Amino acid sequence: MPQHEPASTEVSNQAKGVPYILVVDDEPDIRNLVREILEDEGYEVAVAENGSDARDSQRARRPDLVLLDIWMPDVDGITLLKEWSKEEGGLSIPVIMMSGHGTVETAVEATRLGAYDFIEKPLSLAKLLLTIEHALEADKLQRENMGLRKRGQLNIELLGKSATMQSFRENVQRIAEHDTWILLSGEPGTELEITAQYLHQNSRRKDRPFIDVNVATLSPDTAAKELFGSEVNGKITYGLLEQASGGTLYLHDMSDMDLESQAKFFSALEKKSFVRIGGNEAVTIHIRIIAATHRNLQKLVEDGHFREDLYYQLNVVPVNVPPLREHHEDVPELLNYYINLFVEYDNLPYRKFSMAAQNKLRNHSWPGNIRELKNMVQRLLIVGAGTEIEVNEINNALGQIKTTSSALPTGFELPLREAREQFERNYIIHQLKIANGSVGKAAKTIGLERTHLYRKLRSLEIDPKHLDDD
Repeated sequence: MPQHEPASTEVSNQAKGVPYILVVDDEPDIRNLVREILEDEGYEVAVAENGSDARDSQRARRPDLVLLDIWMPDVDGITLLKEWSKEEGGLSIPVIMMSGHGTVETAVEATRLGAYDFIEKPLSLAKLLLTIEHALEADKLQRENMGLRKRGQLNIELLGKSATMQSFRENVQRIAEHDTWILLSGEPGTELEITAQYLHQNSRRKDRPFIDVNVATLSPDTAAKELFGSEVNGKITYGLLEQASGGTLYLHDMSDMDLESQAKFFSALEKKSFVRIGGNEAVTIHIRIIAATHRNLQKLVEDGHFREDLYYQLNVVPVNVPPLREHHEDVPELLNYYINLFVEYDNLPYRKFSMAAQNKLRNHSWPGNIRELKNMVQRLLIVGAGTEIEVNEINNALGQIKTTSSALPTGFELPLREAREQFERNYIIHQLKIANGSVGKAAKTIGLERTHLYRKLRSLEIDPKHLDDD
């Protein structure tokens, strides 16, 4: 059977962000020697003597890297590689193949299936260690680049020399050193994900995964599978909790999680373990959670839209990101930063803000915070002409925002989720008034099942008997 470190050691290693390596080899001398060498190098190691044990070990806990022998008594390494490649839609972890009787064709096949490298026996320990180091680093960079591209952010900084930002940055750095769970809050546009990434990069988990989850994309029907993963006919799909193992799980827009998913998520956090959908064995959780919201979770708890127990589970250390108007003296630095960002990565023409233009923007109220500033810089680089951005161009840009905002229906300045909520609320109230408060008539007009409309009324806090109060 696969052999693991004692549970207490596993917890300690994962909290420290130590990579977990599975060594699969039917020769006891080789696998034990490799295990000793890797443990001396600071890795956490499990060993398996055959394909069956490798499957069990992989099912019990997702490894960060696998050293896989090709020739074994029950099932060969290439077959295992094919299984893991299929069940994950392509290998999700680096695999290094080992063989004393390999051929060029075997090596080519392993590489085609996604193996990171192929090492011949007898093993050169120096080469083995270097290959492992490179494989883990390549996997880390791939994950980071995917996450950064997804967020449209290429450099993670908490910019600003103002007293407000210096104090905020120092506070975040202190919190990052501890392994506590964090609830981030802030106005729309404050770019909470940058603070989350900064917390991760300054923690002892910085070399482990940072998994960014937009909770709004998790539907009630798929949330459990997305979070906990699944086992179907012995094939494993790792969920977000396992993908973040040893690292950080960042939950953006936490308030969008439905109550049923909240209950399942709370149960997993409280027990510090979960069972994959369709599985039987519990998987231990060893991650840091950073949840974020632009809404008042305490108010949602009071209104019955968010579980109180989950709120207190997540809200170990609250961190509020300051709005831009509270550190407006940092605007010139932010302007220069985003100019350089768009010039370097989007190939936009370089333009600089005149001193008068910078002063004008320092005194702007920035209701959309950093996101508004970032979007304005990008727009001026795209549509403007000349090397310098003058005050008249700023006045026109800010005037366009005001004119557009006043010309468009209320809510167009809001993030999509909030705008959608506002529209749905106004639309349903309008239909209910036409139906004289009859939910049945309104449901027929709207085209919803009555029970579905009742759920909408509760979530949007609409009382059909008191429509004039809205």
